[in-house]
Amino acid sequence: MTDPTVAKGASVLTQPFGTWPSAVTTALVAGRTVGLSAVQTDGDAILWLETRPSEAGRTVLVRWTAGTGAVDLTPPPLDVGTRVHEYGGGAYAVSGGRIAFSHRPDGSVWVIEADGPARAISTVPGLRFADFTFDPAGARLFCVREDHRAGGEPVSALVALPLAGGDPATQAGQVLVSGPDFVSSPRPSPDGAHLAWIEWNHPAMPWDATRLRVGRLERDGTLAGARTLAGDGDPESVIEPAWAGPRALYAASDRSGWWNLWRFTLPGGGPEPVAPMAAEIGLPHWVFGQCSYRPLPDGSILAIAIDHGEARTIRIKDDPDPSMKVHAVAFGHPAQCPAPLADGSLAWIDTPPDGPPAVVRGRVGAPPDTLRAATVLGLAPGDIARAETIRFPLPDAPGGVQRGHAFFYPPASSRFRGPADEKPPLIVMAHGGPTGRASEAFSFKVQWWTSRGFAVVDVNYGGSTGFGRAYRRRLEGKWGEIDVADCIAACRFLIEHGRVDPHRIAIRGSSAGGLTVLLALARSSLFAAGASLYGVTDLRALAQETHKFESRYLDSLVGPYPAAEATYLARSPLTQATGIQVPVLFLHGLDDAVVPPGQARAMATALSGNAVPHAHYEFPGESHGFRREDTIRRALDLELDFYGQVFGFTVPDVSERVVMRS
Repeated sequence: MTDPTVAKGASVLTQPFGTWPSAVTTALVAGRTVGLSAVQTDGDAILWLETRPSEAGRTVLVRWTAGTGAVDLTPPPLDVGTRVHEYGGGAYAVSGGRIAFSHRPDGSVWVIEADGPARAISTVPGLRFADFTFDPAGARLFCVREDHRAGGEPVSALVALPLAGGDPATQAGQVLVSGPDFVSSPRPSPDGAHLAWIEWNHPAMPWDATRLRVGRLERDGTLAGARTLAGDGDPESVIEPAWAGPRALYAASDRSGWWNLWRFTLPGGGPEPVAPMAAEIGLPHWVFGQCSYRPLPDGSILAIAIDHGEARTIRIKDDPDPSMKVHAVAFGHPAQCPAPLADGSLAWIDTPPDGPPAVVRGRVGAPPDTLRAATVLGLAPGDIARAETIRFPLPDAPGGVQRGHAFFYPPASSRFRGPADEKPPLIVMAHGGPTGRASEAFSFKVQWWTSRGFAVVDVNYGGSTGFGRAYRRRLEGKWGEIDVADCIAACRFLIEHGRVDPHRIAIRGSSAGGLTVLLALARSSLFAAGASLYGVTDLRALAQETHKFESRYLDSLVGPYPAAEATYLARSPLTQATGIQVPVLFLHGLDDAVVPPGQARAMATALSGNAVPHAHYEFPGESHGFRREDTIRRALDLELDFYGQVFGFTVPDVSERVVMRS
């Protein structure tokens, strides 16, 4: 039998799963692939951020116009990004040809005007800024400021930075909102008369309980008459405020059990539901600058709705007939809501299931034009694994939730197939967060394995977003239990259906997913190995060491500390290390402020004491997530060789062999 995607005359070779030669090389993944994010439009211009592993992970602001094509706006050493909340986001804004951005290494703020050179308007040590929005009056920049100058826990505020810059006395910004533990999303009304924003306090995370606030912007630049529009009653997560006129304000709230859109009309109208649905228009506020919907000039709203974990683009119209309000829109696979251009076309980052991301421009119903692809893939269609949505039973799930969710990817190659009497090894992926989401979009973290003959299951365990508040709340007080049980349930479902080899299953996860990995190894004999990438190992230490944004996150996931110390001990992989009897790989950045590198070191030491085979690698200059080309290449090769050693086959052409210790 031959694969129809193979060139005529070529044959498909039989070779053991996991050993297939692959065109998905480290050079392709780390060297020739850039990260694309944060598309914005300004008249007829399209801007985006481009993270380049080949430039030590530097992020560049790029602008495209029909006349110039794509042009870099930030030459070295400028690195566009922000470390507010450590995760960043919202690192630049554009309006009327004027651009403001944050320089990641020192937190300084820069402005570009009329194609001139970038100039700094704030260079105060210890200050970080994010979530920029220009004042419609044109003289100020609204933003979130995180103040680290006093040491200890940083202080958050909404401030206005004068665009003129230069004066040291004004470079810290004029404080407009202070007091809440966290603030985000400063959004001025189109006439500059009002400012809306989001705020919340410990111990809530922004997907638990926030408030939507609005105040008047006075002529002297101050904010007056601040009041709450939503969030003062029962806890609700209100996110992403956006104006549709001087008095019309939208926001997404999960008060119905799903993040849906609500309309507020100043001075006192609302909230009014816009288009109730059992789908989510909104994502957890891990980073600034997310955009799940946009009010359009014709009065309609363009939105990304996540329906049972799968994203679709919709247009919401103001129609008295409820059945006519929501329409599916053929827009490819936008990562965030498309942004309109002056000519009525739209720009977005397209994330299809069968190809790498790309910045594109298009219109409804027509194929978009690609302006910048993350990489030139060079793979045959048969080399690309596509997600299969699986629903697996959760007989003991609380709250009426009866099914778990995951994306399954079978091995894929146009040149190789596995032996008829062999089933593929399985890589189980536990996403980070844990309030995060596995996506069906094309990803090299999946294709790296499937193109070599591994199967992959990417699990949306309880606590994941995209399935409503009830599913998200399954993890409350149960982190380290529900996530582990759901990953095991997904594996058993695939084993029962004959899709994978039950004796060759490995589990991998990063950050919070690393905790899931290690506890799964400690509590189940199902897994032959595990890989923890900058993963959590000691919950007590994490509660005391991590950054402000997540310092009370564990209150809801585990319990208040120290009152729930016994639970922290029971759920920490470090105290469960004696249960781990299979090999473990640890990969960690030395500059990680979210999960300090000591977490992996302590776990590796514990495994050494139990004579469990393991490998532990640290990467200088890397924080929470890997950005540099040499790190990404090395991490891929190390993990591949690790599984090869565990599963008993030799991996060809890796740059470095894993050295196991016991």
